[in-house]
Amino acid sequence: MATTPDTWEPALSVRQILTLERVLAGEPEVVAGASHLDRQVRWVHVAEAADVGVMLTGGEMVLTTGVLLAGDEDKQAEYVRSLHRAEAAAVVLGLGRAFPSAPDVMRRAAERCGLPMVVLHRPFPFAELTEEVQSRLVRRKFAAVSLSEAVRTELTALITAGAPLQRLLDEVARHSACPVVVTNLAHRVLGTAGERPAVDDVLRDWERIARQAGGTEGDGWIRAELGGRGERWGRIVLCGYRGDTATGRLLADRAAEALVLHRMLGGTAACSWEEQSAQGLLTDLVSGVVPARQLLPRARAAGLPVNRRTFVPLVVRDGDTGRLDRLLRLLGLPGLVAELADGATAVLLSLPRDQDAGALATHFATRLRTESGSEARTIVAAADPRADWDDVPAGLREAQHVADAVADSAAVLDLPPVVRLKDVHLRGLIRLLRDDPQVQSFAERELDGLLCETDEDLLSVLRTYLATGRNKSRTAQLHHVSRPALYRRLEAIQVRLGVDLDDFEQAASVHIALLAHDAQHQ
Repeated sequence: MATTPDTWEPALSVRQILTLERVLAGEPEVVAGASHLDRQVRWVHVAEAADVGVMLTGGEMVLTTGVLLAGDEDKQAEYVRSLHRAEAAAVVLGLGRAFPSAPDVMRRAAERCGLPMVVLHRPFPFAELTEEVQSRLVRRKFAAVSLSEAVRTELTALITAGAPLQRLLDEVARHSACPVVVTNLAHRVLGTAGERPAVDDVLRDWERIARQAGGTEGDGWIRAELGGRGERWGRIVLCGYRGDTATGRLLADRAAEALVLHRMLGGTAACSWEEQSAQGLLTDLVSGVVPARQLLPRARAAGLPVNRRTFVPLVVRDGDTGRLDRLLRLLGLPGLVAELADGATAVLLSLPRDQDAGALATHFATRLRTESGSEARTIVAAADPRADWDDVPAGLREAQHVADAVADSAAVLDLPPVVRLKDVHLRGLIRLLRDDPQVQSFAERELDGLLCETDEDLLSVLRTYLATGRNKSRTAQLHHVSRPALYRRLEAIQVRLGVDLDDFEQAASVHIALLAHDAQHQ
C-alpha cells in the first residue's frame, strides 16, 4: 500500500515551474488548460515530432518550437492529442519563426483535452529550463530519500523502545507540522496529534469533514491506508498539510508503515487503539486539567453521541475493560470505557434524554455483577445523570469517590447494584477528609492501642463489628469463630483502646477513627 524511496518520484507542479526565475524571463502565458496547472511534472522533455507521445511515459513537460508542425493543422491537433494520450503534464511552445502567436488549433485541442498549454513570448534557451527543472527534481529526490529514511529510522526506534501509539503520532505531527488523525474505516477517531487548537478545529465536525474531503489531496488532506494481507482496518490522515503533495504522501506512507508495524509487534488490534483513545479522553475529563468544553470535539470524534444526551458517569471496581465494553455493545448502550488508576474503570454512558438513565444504569450494573459471578467483588458506583457536558468531569470524580469509599467494604455491606453518594454516608465524608492532618492525628490517637502488626486480627474484628452495626452474631459468623471467642476479642479491644463499645458515642468515635485510618491506607 505504501511507496518506497526507490519507486517514489518527487515532482514539481506546472504552476511551480512557471514561477521559476529562468522561466519568467521567457514571459510565459497560459493559453489553455489553466485549471490543470497543479499537475505534477516528473521530467522535462524537448520534442518536435508529431507522434511525440510514443516517447513519453507520463508526467513530462514537453518543450517545442513547433518547427515541424507549422502549416499543418492536422499535425498540430494530433501533436496535442498524442501528448494527452501519453498523460503528459503540459506542453510549452516557444514562439518565434514557426509560430509568432499561439496557434488556435493547438490551443483549442489542448483546452478540450484539459492539457495545460504555455507559450513563451521571448526567446528562451530550452536547455536552461531543462537544466533548472532536472536539477531541482534531483535535489528533491535526494531530500525525499533522506526524509524517508530519517522518519523511518525515528519511528522504528520508537517502536523498538516500546513507545505507545501517541508517541509515534506526535513524531509524525512534528515532521508534517499539521494535525494528524488516525481513524478506523467508519471514521471513528482512534488517535490524534499536533497543536491542540488545530486538532480541535479538525475534530469539531470530524465526521462531515472526513467524508466531504473524500480522496482529494489538493486541499492538503493526505491519507494512507492501514492494513495488510489484503485487509484494511484504518487510515492515517494529514489534515491541512502545507508542503507539496508528494512529500506529504511520503510522510503519510512512512507513518502508515510504522503504525502497521506497531500493531504487529505489539500484538494489538485496532480496537485497543480505541481503548487508548477513550482512556486519554476520560482521564483528561476526570483530572479536570483540560476544560470539558475543549474535550467535546474529541468525544464526538471518538464516536460518543453528545447532542441532546443524558450522560451517566460510572466507575467500576474489579471490572475488566474488555468485558465492560462488550456488555455495553450487547445492551446497545452508547458509551466509552477506559481504565483509570488503582484498578478502577470509568464508564461514561450517553443516553437519549427520553430514556430512564437510572434504570438503564441499574440494568447494566446488575448484568455485570451477574456475569462476574458470586465470588467477584464488582462495585459499580455512579453519580447522578448529567444533562450538560460541562458537568461530566465533576460526575466522574464523584463516581470515583463513591467507588473508593466502598472499595474495602464490599464484603460486609449490602450494596445496591449501583452505589451512589447517598449510599456511602459517613464513609464518603471521611474519605474526602482523609488527608487532613487533624483527622490523621485523631485516628492515631483513638486507635493507638491497636496500631501494631500483632493486633491486625483484633483490628479486623473491630472493623467488621462496627461495619455490621455492632452485630455480634454476624461478626462471629464472618470471622468463623464462636460467640464466646468473639466476646474475648471484643473485651481485648476495649481494654487496649480504653473504651466501652456498648456506649454509642464511644463506639461512634472509634468507628470514625477506623474509617479515617482505612481511608489513609488505601
